[in-house]
Amino acid sequence: MTGPITIHAGNNGAITISTNDKNHHCMKHIDVWHHFVKECTEADEVNFKYIPSISNMADFLTKPLPRDVIWRTITLLDLGPQNLGVAVQEEC
Repeated sequence: MTGPITIHAGNNGAITISTNDKNHHCMKHIDVWHHFVKECTEADEVNFKYIPSISNMADFLTKPLPRDVIWRTITLLDLGPQNLGVAVQEEC
């Protein structure tokens, strides 16, 4: 491996937990998996980069969004009807 793996995340809280010991006493209930991520971060095996919602193309798969945001994301991913050979229906 040539360097740390970059994980793009849209949750500042998750990024903070993985890089900061400040509230460790409040985090005792968190699953062992999250402690593993923290250890990997401390060992410089992974790093996190914040991605705002406007740039996060996975958001349309995980939460309800306005139609225009969904269409913008579909277009950025080249998944529009013109690329899939699907006819577009007119709105009612």
